[in-house]
Amino acid sequence: MEEGGDGSQKPSVTPYEEALDALSSLITKRSRADKSNKGDRFDLLFDYIKILELEEPLSKMKIIHVAGTKGKGSTCTFSESILRNCGFRTGLFTSPHLIDIRERFRLDGVDICEEKFLAYFWWCYDRLKENTNEDVPMPTYFRFLALLAFKIFAAEQVDVAILEVGLGGKFDATNLVQAPIVCGIASLGYDHMEILGNTLGEIAGEKAGIFKHGVPAFTVPQPDEAMHVLEEKASQLDVHLQVAPPLVADLLNGLKLGLEGEHQYLNAGLAVALCSTWLQRTGHLEFNYLERTSSLPEQFIKGLTAASFQGRAQIVPDQRVDIESPGDLVFYLDGAHSPESMEVCAGWFSLAIKEDSQQQNLNYQPQDNSGSSHEFIQRNPGEISRKNSTQILLFNCMSVRDPQLLLPHLMKTCANHGVHFKKALFVPNISVYYKVGSHASPPIDSQVDLSWQFNLQRVWENLMEGNKGDAKSVDDDCEEVKDATKLSVKSCENSAVFSSLPIAIKWLRDTVQQNQSTRFQVLVTGSLHLVGDVLKLVKK
Repeated sequence: MEEGGDGSQKPSVTPYEEALDALSSLITKRSRADKSNKGDRFDLLFDYIKILELEEPLSKMKIIHVAGTKGKGSTCTFSESILRNCGFRTGLFTSPHLIDIRERFRLDGVDICEEKFLAYFWWCYDRLKENTNEDVPMPTYFRFLALLAFKIFAAEQVDVAILEVGLGGKFDATNLVQAPIVCGIASLGYDHMEILGNTLGEIAGEKAGIFKHGVPAFTVPQPDEAMHVLEEKASQLDVHLQVAPPLVADLLNGLKLGLEGEHQYLNAGLAVALCSTWLQRTGHLEFNYLERTSSLPEQFIKGLTAASFQGRAQIVPDQRVDIESPGDLVFYLDGAHSPESMEVCAGWFSLAIKEDSQQQNLNYQPQDNSGSSHEFIQRNPGEISRKNSTQILLFNCMSVRDPQLLLPHLMKTCANHGVHFKKALFVPNISVYYKVGSHASPPIDSQVDLSWQFNLQRVWENLMEGNKGDAKSVDDDCEEVKDATKLSVKSCENSAVFSSLPIAIKWLRDTVQQNQSTRFQVLVTGSLHLVGDVLKLVKK
């Protein structure tokens, strides 16, 4: 503890927390999307690059640049893993982070260490502070993070920098890059329409903003409206745009992709095309795959099967419950937040819980070391299979999303697989958008605004009643109760609203204790921030 000016004790702040507080000062508004993606003074980025002396290092960097609505993070993760397994020093910049800001900057597949992060952070922050003014103000949050990534990758002399676009493409901070080696556009869909436009054509136009004159680009099969715009933008810039076919599973020699879900074969196919082109254009012809369709280089197979990505189709047993009752409370986490990704997520969850019930002689491992979805060890054979399984939904989404689009997609796809949720739990996120770091949770107070969660609950209850053909009012079966923080919450027949995530997790753990003949399988989705918050709590 440190003593305050008034003699009171105040908690001491670690050097890392001090850096995160400085970073938080760059967040300009309390919401998730930075309007600077609409192009507000994009030219400032070139001033920042001069201040940080990054012009020359950036021009020499051998970059893979990837945009898209869904799958861009997975594509980048596969690409990094492939090229690392080919023996190259890799730098990977992705967003958002789930638990720690350092996840956004990976060197050779590992989050940057705290010591290096602090050194590069203050180097950039202090130089910008000294050289900015009213005309050239400090960069906003995401712009600073992108600049920091460029500094880290330049100083660490990576062979390849793989950059995931934050939002859009044309005006994204990563689009400072003037001469990437190759560009990729992952699957396009409806998201961030308040910034990117309301049609697939408009959204495709923004994403195609990363195309550079004469630089080859790849995409996955897209809806006609989007593909037409991508092709038009490509022809204007003399970009050779090709469609990368989905990876054929047989090429993996009987192994599985490191990232779960059928849709990952689409992202893996794009990653293979990007890496093959990067190798070809940087003179590493010994790995050339583009001409071969019957086999994959061994390094590619290793990269694709060893890739891991937190918060996407990830299965994590609850650490606390697992000690006494292995496998009785398992979280299935996926940060899906668009209608299309909701369907994919629901399909993955439905198949994953069926696979689990078929694992007659397998049980969950208490430690989640891998970050991948395969976390089984042989233990207590047959014990799990004798228990009934109950599915619970734990959900939140941002208020700019439309739950009338998200929740029906989720419910219908699960129902088509024979999966029905016993209860849906709606909670606010712990993380806040105007603060970074573990000490940045909002204070618990009695004024938590749960109006959005009550709205989500109404949508869910209406969907449930609609499925039953029952037209009675949603509120008929709901009761107001006080939770552990004395806040009023609404518990209905098919759902409940909790005032905080920790209280919802406690309710789940208590429910497991009271129902020892049942396994609880909890799908956590709707928001990557919620997924990160759950991971923090259940991995403790």
